[in-house]
Amino acid sequence: MQHLRHRLRLSTLLIGLNVGLLLLAVTGVAFVAVRLLQQLADEQSLARVSQAGLIARQEIILAGDDALTSARLLGERPTLRRLLQANDSTSLSTFLSQFQLTSELSGSAVLRDGAIVARSGADLPWTTILANQQPGEMRFLLPAPGNEALVLGAWSQVTEQPGALVIVAHLLDPAFAEQLSAEINLPVTVLNRQSMQLPGDTQLDGLRRLALETGTPGAARIDELGQYVAIAPIRSFSADLVGLVEIHMPTSSTTDSLQKLFQTLLLLTLLVTTLAALMSFLLGRRLGSPLQALTVAAERIGTGDLSTPVPVASGAEIGTLATTLEEMRRHLLQLTADLRRQQAEAQAIVTGIVEGVFTVDRQRRIRYLNPQAAALLGVDVDSAIGRFCGDVLNPQGPGGARPCEEQCPILHARFRGGARATEHLLLKDGQRRTVVITSAQPVDELQVQVMRDETEIEATRRLRDSVLANISHEFRTPLSAQLASIELLLDQLPELSIDQIGQLVLALQRGTLRLTQLIDNLLESARLESGQATIRNRPVALDEVVETALELTRPLIAQRQQEVVIELPYPLPMISGDAPRLTQVLVNLLANANKFAPTGSTIQIGGSVDAATVTLWVQDQGPGLPPQAGSSLFGRFVRSTAEEPEQSGVGLGLWITKSIVERHSGRIEVQSSGSGTRMCIILPQEQTYENIGR
Repeated sequence: MQHLRHRLRLSTLLIGLNVGLLLLAVTGVAFVAVRLLQQLADEQSLARVSQAGLIARQEIILAGDDALTSARLLGERPTLRRLLQANDSTSLSTFLSQFQLTSELSGSAVLRDGAIVARSGADLPWTTILANQQPGEMRFLLPAPGNEALVLGAWSQVTEQPGALVIVAHLLDPAFAEQLSAEINLPVTVLNRQSMQLPGDTQLDGLRRLALETGTPGAARIDELGQYVAIAPIRSFSADLVGLVEIHMPTSSTTDSLQKLFQTLLLLTLLVTTLAALMSFLLGRRLGSPLQALTVAAERIGTGDLSTPVPVASGAEIGTLATTLEEMRRHLLQLTADLRRQQAEAQAIVTGIVEGVFTVDRQRRIRYLNPQAAALLGVDVDSAIGRFCGDVLNPQGPGGARPCEEQCPILHARFRGGARATEHLLLKDGQRRTVVITSAQPVDELQVQVMRDETEIEATRRLRDSVLANISHEFRTPLSAQLASIELLLDQLPELSIDQIGQLVLALQRGTLRLTQLIDNLLESARLESGQATIRNRPVALDEVVETALELTRPLIAQRQQEVVIELPYPLPMISGDAPRLTQVLVNLLANANKFAPTGSTIQIGGSVDAATVTLWVQDQGPGLPPQAGSSLFGRFVRSTAEEPEQSGVGLGLWITKSIVERHSGRIEVQSSGSGTRMCIILPQEQTYENIGR
């Protein structure tokens, strides 16, 4: 009875101890986890709304840049100049309304000598806005008189019309804020500083006052509103603080998740506690086992059988012995499993890494070789084991001599604690590889070597050097021509006629255009390579894209006395896309046609519209493409093998053209014959502006 009572007390103790420790651990972990998760959720939510505020402010700045671009494009439009010269205010207003719709502007106006000639969109005091502009600044961001919204816009001179200006503007009103909200997926409010009233002592008013006083962004959790709020100041282009951007996000998105987590933890605690109590009870009742069973169990452990549990013995002393044996078996089993797992992990790491790994002994004989090293060296693992590493790797030094004695990184690592060397290996099949071998200090007579293949990196470096040499050559040719024209102007300016000066200036303009096109292609290539090039979907008029591209390339076409014939269907539909990038596509195709077509030939620009696609094409009268050109013509740094009348460029134009068209969900096709080449740009009809508006 005494042993029975002792055994029962032990069972009770085990149950109480296990359940108590489990409850304490789970409760402590749950409490700390919930607090940490709440803090982390607040930090992440504040970081999200803060980032959204900065993004919204950056979008406003980008809208100002777009407004400046729109103003410049509007000022350069030939239609605008023609209507101004004709003093046709009615047609000019209609033209402004169409431009405003296309550019998604709130309003626009044309002024001549300070007086408004025509306007469209929002009724804004254009003359007052222009009078408040800072000298030299063509953009503006200021409160709209008589309106609680801010007005963002830009102005530009009208080409060839002295005293004429165009002004375009966006109203940062609720509609504009709704567009920003859709872009960042959070509610956005744009506040005008002049119309803001901050009489209260609420946390939101304090956050707004702090942003206005310090001019720095701020964010806070406002429990009285149940919102995370971030505020970013908006400054005008003259650095005056004119308003605030305010971002809201409800706190319920985090509190609901934390509440569900707490309920789950509570249920899990109850379940685990119940299971632990049951397991402890059963374990306490089975703490006794016959001595013979313990002897058999000890013999099994002695022979290496660790998978069979030790039976539970009855009685205090035998039960203690059984528990001790079981614990010893478990520890041995755990240690064995850990050793096997560590061995498997080490094997997986060595066989799974990209680098080749091999080990050598004191005599530098190979004792281990992973599959990557064997594949890198082109040898069989079994045939390499036991051989001298220099015979397997076959490194080639200057003059073909092996650096195994004087420059061996394995020997250097034994005295320096580690070594690294670049080796040039000659494989059995005649291939050459450049590898970097890192040697460690010997451990238990074995020395680990890590071998990284840098053959492709070396090839990349050579390609980079070749590309840089080509770029330097292509820059040098037009620069040399420009320098010669400038020197001729400086030396003989008093003696030159107006026509001669005009020819030299035209030559400078053509050289500048070639340099600009080359730089644009290089910059676009860098943006594509880094993944930063994005397409901004805006309504685009394809006839305006063609007109702009033709204006940009007109000096090159005039240089070779070529004629451009335009045969576009009317009307061309509006599409959704990036107008500057589509213009760059047409400029690249026109420049190619200008370069390959003979002097005095005709370049045709045409197109077609069907139910599924919109097509634009540029055709020249050049010699056509080689039969083997195919899709490789659009590769990066690929240049045509055909005879060219002038420098060939660096092979980026068609690659960039294809990338831009594909990012518009379109494709580019080439049709070539002995009498010329036709480059076709095909855009899907479902991308049209009308379809998007439905």
